[in-house]
Amino acid sequence: MTHRKPDNTQRSKPGAGLPPTLADDIRPGQSIELLKELHILTRDGKLNQDSRRKLKQVYHLYQFIEKLLLELDNSPAGITLADHGAGKSYLGFILYDLFFKQQAQGHIYGIETRPELVQKSRELAQRLGFERMSFLNLTVAESAQSEQLPARIDMVTALHACDTATDDAIAFGLQKQARFMVLVPCCQAEVARVLSQHKALSLSRTPLSELWRHPLHTREMGSQITNVLRCLYLEACGYQVTVTELVGWEHSMKNELIIARHTGQKKRAAAERLHALLQEFGLNSLLDTRFTLI
Repeated sequence: MTHRKPDNTQRSKPGAGLPPTLADDIRPGQSIELLKELHILTRDGKLNQDSRRKLKQVYHLYQFIEKLLLELDNSPAGITLADHGAGKSYLGFILYDLFFKQQAQGHIYGIETRPELVQKSRELAQRLGFERMSFLNLTVAESAQSEQLPARIDMVTALHACDTATDDAIAFGLQKQARFMVLVPCCQAEVARVLSQHKALSLSRTPLSELWRHPLHTREMGSQITNVLRCLYLEACGYQVTVTELVGWEHSMKNELIIARHTGQKKRAAAERLHALLQEFGLNSLLDTRFTLI
């Protein structure tokens, strides 16, 4: 079955029908009503600086995701996408409005632990007629076992899923045999905690531990090591990994974007390097919790 791709040639030109101050900020084809419902635009159609920054982040991420969605557009049953740590579902709603709404099939699943946000998202999807969106009150880990989601998911997204929720999203993607994972990690605290616990031993064992002797450096090193380990894990599990900035640092400090594309070619060298890093930094306990498939 052939699915119709978004036809930008039939849409109004950028900025058409918008106040001049918004013409450069809002993508053509974007529902103004949706942006008002998400409180990105005020009721009188204005955009404040904080909302402009938030919208810029989501749009920039959308540009990366759209290219991947177009690769998936020949899926007979339509594309399935799971958005973890969905929050108010800014990303999910904008993805639906700009891409999924133009398709004959396909479904977005928003996974969120706060029931009040799940309910609001359900109500908003109903008001806007976004019928192929579902919102589930589950943790990321619970969603992997939930019968409310299909056995296979084409794409997994996690925008600022906090701490180990990003690892849970990766585990979910591996279980669901996701063809793409798009991750923007946040608050990577678990490794920093482990580094702190073994700091005295590390200082006596290796001069590298000077990199995390001070608490601020511990936090920064923990964040950096966490994402390096995640990338190696994905490569070891058969994914090609790209790491880049999401937007400029002036817009967000949580700015690292990890894009994983399934190739099926598991890299033994990546698994070996992952084990070596865990050993070097005293993180072997993570093999039992985060890196279980290697």
